[in-house]
Amino acid sequence: MRLAILLTLAVMSIAADQGMPNTLTAKERSEGWRLLFDGKTTNGWRGYRQPSMPDGWKAENGALTRGGKAVDIVTIDEFADFELKIDWNLAAGGNSGILYRVTEDQDVSWKTAPEYQIIDNAYKEPLKPGQLAGANYDLNPPSRDATKPIGSWNETRILARGSHVEHWMNGVKVVEYELWSDDWEKRVKASKFKDFPQYGRARKGHIALQDHDDRVAYRNIKIREIKN
Repeated sequence: MRLAILLTLAVMSIAADQGMPNTLTAKERSEGWRLLFDGKTTNGWRGYRQPSMPDGWKAENGALTRGGKAVDIVTIDEFADFELKIDWNLAAGGNSGILYRVTEDQDVSWKTAPEYQIIDNAYKEPLKPGQLAGANYDLNPPSRDATKPIGSWNETRILARGSHVEHWMNGVKVVEYELWSDDWEKRVKASKFKDFPQYGRARKGHIALQDHDDRVAYRNIKIREIKN
């Protein structure tokens, strides 16, 4: 049995080193990374304020995919300081988001926590700078458009350490900000979040994937918790 487990781990490590999705390299494991999606099941996830996964989210072709009527989904586990990596593939005209330190104190997740915007920048409606892909939604616009063409897999990285947050897109840092700073407070007061006093205040919470009625797929969802 022990030999079989070791052989399985060895195969997984080789697959990861060869760029296979939903796997960890030996280096990543040594650094404390773990998968939040195994590529085959929706284990570790559930609907926002729900005990189980909504039918509209499925594990399909190695991706966690929103393809039907659903709600936002969240990780069962909560995270404080972390580094998150996740790949996403969006349909033309699509819209979604990755939210972090999400609480379930409101009827929808976006009222509680910051959002890394996922969107087709050629959206059907004109977008404000703070609504473009990679933005800290409605607060901090991305420094540039670092997206790949629609239909391609884009690589996202989010670093959240205390008040410091960074958004990366395809290897480019596009947003950097400090939660609870004077600048952040001013931006919140001028945004759609001004009516939600607990928005962005949590020091720990769930990772959420947003349902915006559009098809979107996520894979290679992995996280490394940062211990102070």
